[in-house]
Amino acid sequence: MTEHVDVLIVGAGLSGVGAACRLQERLPGKTYAVLEARDTIGGTWDLFRYPGIRSDSDMFTLGYPFRPWKDPKAIADGPSILSYIRSTAASHGIVDRIRFGHRVVRASWSSSSALWTVSTEHGATFTCRFLYLCSGYYSYESGHVVDFPGRAEFAGEIVHPQHWPAALDYTDKRVVVIGSGATAVTLVPALASTAAHVTMLQRSPSYIVARPGRDALADRLRALLPEKLAHRVVRGKNVVMGTLFFQLMRRLPKRASLALRKRVAAQLPASIPVDPHFVPSYDPWDQRLCLVPDADLFRALRSGKADIVTDGISRFTSSGVLLKSGHSLEADIIVTATGLRLVAFGGIALTVDGRAIEPGDQRAYKGMMFGGVPNLAWCVGYTNNSWTLRADLTSQYVCRLLAYLDRRGFAFCMPDAESASTAGRPRPIVDLASGYIKRAAPGLPKQGEKRPWMMRQNYLLDFADMRLGRVDDGVLRFGRAEDRATAAR
Repeated sequence: MTEHVDVLIVGAGLSGVGAACRLQERLPGKTYAVLEARDTIGGTWDLFRYPGIRSDSDMFTLGYPFRPWKDPKAIADGPSILSYIRSTAASHGIVDRIRFGHRVVRASWSSSSALWTVSTEHGATFTCRFLYLCSGYYSYESGHVVDFPGRAEFAGEIVHPQHWPAALDYTDKRVVVIGSGATAVTLVPALASTAAHVTMLQRSPSYIVARPGRDALADRLRALLPEKLAHRVVRGKNVVMGTLFFQLMRRLPKRASLALRKRVAAQLPASIPVDPHFVPSYDPWDQRLCLVPDADLFRALRSGKADIVTDGISRFTSSGVLLKSGHSLEADIIVTATGLRLVAFGGIALTVDGRAIEPGDQRAYKGMMFGGVPNLAWCVGYTNNSWTLRADLTSQYVCRLLAYLDRRGFAFCMPDAESASTAGRPRPIVDLASGYIKRAAPGLPKQGEKRPWMMRQNYLLDFADMRLGRVDDGVLRFGRAEDRATAAR
């Protein structure tokens, strides 16, 4: 039996729950369902369970603007974020709309009916007027796995953070964490609390920024102002400050690089020099900055329970890792924090009137829709700021778009594909130089060099465009159900 709804949301993580809340808030008359491949709510924050997992954005911006973050910690741990998502879903009545265990494998648009037909792995079928993909852009099946030479020889345990064993005991063990990104800098201090020793082994360093885990201004404002007003003020302050620092770093990369290195140097023990361990070969924000709340990584390094090695890996041995320099690292456990595996549209096979939609060939309109693909939006967040800032803007724009279709009597809309060809050379939609992003770039949608085909990393400009700009902007094309010729074009 086929179930029909007005809007079908794919994914019940941070984005999907937020999208459902916005939809029933702005368009209460719409029917909708949320399809979730797994058996629980939470997405990323339920999947990743490695020690110390936390946000790398403040919760006043990573949280929902319509539900104030109440925890004292502005940089929150994973379980607290998961509880926040689930309680939001429960308090807004979202849970009953979620179909668990429904992994979407295909979605086909028919212009004759102006509907999407969506099929799940276990044979369930749904039709919907609008399809909203909120499953992010990385694979839940596995992270990026590097086949290091000698891997099978290692006598200890090898773990990827994306699938952390619940029973793994690292107490009094020697642990080597391979990686230099956000996951690695999170794991090292968390493991060092009980492990005998932890070494962060990196091929090349990342920029690392320490900041307080609590927001002092937020604490003061929450004591003086009503909860919602305090949340709004702090959120606005963090948006402006984050945008300002990003713009300054991109415009003055040499000064920014020097300032970041000086801040790190002030917190390192004498035994660990800044160069080469904290001198990246790229400019700030060519890759995402790693956030260290309350300087916990540097405290672990100063304690002697952790250290850092910058070197290449020659091979794994039975007792650890042989480095290209000839030195060896002894280990009982090796953690391969080697990155994510990115995938567009949750791996769903999309077709429009029988024509296959290849993600890598698409240009993203406002970072969310695609030329010639009707009634579909893809929710992705910022790379230089909180994910939710952009995800929530996208959800609100989808609501505006649906309301516009209803007012004007249209059945569908889609960006004009020919307009995308005039937007300049294609660039990766995730415009960072990280290795896992470069590997996936050919299979991900692209952005252009001009609006509205450019995905700007600027919340303030996007707010003005997506909340206040015209829906009928000359690039979107609209049609009625009977207008099959327009739909086919």
